[in-house]
Amino acid sequence: MNTLHRTPDLFALSEIRGPVLRPGDEGYAEEVTGFNLAALRTPDVVVGASGTDDVVAALRWASATGTPVAVQATGHGANYPLDQGLLVSTRRMTDVRVDPRRSTATVAAGARWRDVLAAAAPYGLAGLCGTSTNVGAVGYTVGGGLPVLGRAYGYGADLVRSFHVVTPDGTLHETGPDRQPDLFMALRGGKSGIGVVTSMVTGLLPLRSLLGGGIWFPGEHAEAVLSAWSGWIDAVPEEMCSAFALLRLPPIPQIPEPLRGGFWARVAVAWTGDPAEGEELLAPVRAAAPVAVDAVGVMPYTDLDRVYMEPQDPLPVRESCLLLHELTPVAIRAFLDQVGPDVPDCPLLLTEIRHMGGALSRPARAPDAICARDAAHLLQSVAVVATPPDAVAVEHATAALHTAMSPYGTGRTMVNIHGAPGDTADRARAWTPEVHADLLRLKHAHDPADLLRFGHTP
Repeated sequence: MNTLHRTPDLFALSEIRGPVLRPGDEGYAEEVTGFNLAALRTPDVVVGASGTDDVVAALRWASATGTPVAVQATGHGANYPLDQGLLVSTRRMTDVRVDPRRSTATVAAGARWRDVLAAAAPYGLAGLCGTSTNVGAVGYTVGGGLPVLGRAYGYGADLVRSFHVVTPDGTLHETGPDRQPDLFMALRGGKSGIGVVTSMVTGLLPLRSLLGGGIWFPGEHAEAVLSAWSGWIDAVPEEMCSAFALLRLPPIPQIPEPLRGGFWARVAVAWTGDPAEGEELLAPVRAAAPVAVDAVGVMPYTDLDRVYMEPQDPLPVRESCLLLHELTPVAIRAFLDQVGPDVPDCPLLLTEIRHMGGALSRPARAPDAICARDAAHLLQSVAVVATPPDAVAVEHATAALHTAMSPYGTGRTMVNIHGAPGDTADRARAWTPEVHADLLRLKHAHDPADLLRFGHTP
């Protein structure tokens, strides 16, 4: 039942400094629209929080009225539809404060990674962000945070020192390894089903530049490139971070020539060591097949988007992932049989295999909810779903890919790349049974009414 039809007037939200909007109000559509345009969002009311006090007030009202709550910053994780309840939008909360002496950044809930990198760069520091700096730093981190440089430095959540989080009863908590450690554990990999994070303190690393970019090959050489890459990664240092991808790029102006409209095999790399050593390490990859475009070079860390070249504009997409424990020649054949050059009508825009291991496999210094440390690789797919027929074809292709690769999988996914969450069993695949049980226990303790029920919750 739509709870707002039986609640009092919204006068209790009048103390909120940010906008409080309902369908039909000016600015409502802009406030609720996320990065993923495939997920229609029409909540009964949206609060454009201007700070922590607004989040507290909104959740107290939701608790008093029994109104379910969703939270959104940049909307990159908005991969599920929303047709009721309260949406707390944190996109105005963009403050970033760097402490160069402690090598930390205090990051508000709506700040993007590019905001963090810009604030840290003057001090020669950087945060462990993912493949797009356009993503919200907090939402990425509470999902665990898989960085471009993960093999070298671990997960983004590994660097977090503390969170400020508002639980559904409107209580503000400060959490850390020694302050409410159970809540701190859940917020590093458990996503946002227990509370709304208003800020975090995360560690920064002394990083000014890296050698990175993509080596692009015509797609017909996919098997040769993937076979060479899969053997090459067995011998490289853990500081070498890379991924193999097949990309079927549309003929649109946003994609530069000569890549526009083509089918490509790409190896994306990132290396923070000596550039000359990195170039030497890359020689076997470049020799795997004729290179069409070589975009690898030294770049400022603030230009990290050049490594994976992810879209910067909103799109209707369907994404999914599967963690793999091995990538054998038989697994490679199974992968190519689903998405390789002999499948010309494959509707998946991107299918990627990320090299894991290294620092990503090391135990966390404090308990967390990240359950991917045993994975050797991560398989990810992304597709554009502009029409209903697109959606049907994409679902079939995604299911077929997962079925073919499941014999080589760990049985789990990662929260941030899981895609639209399904039923309880589907959502639970992001965690081990033990961690999932811990998250459920904390969910029942802090959100007994299940107000934070939308999205990827335990």
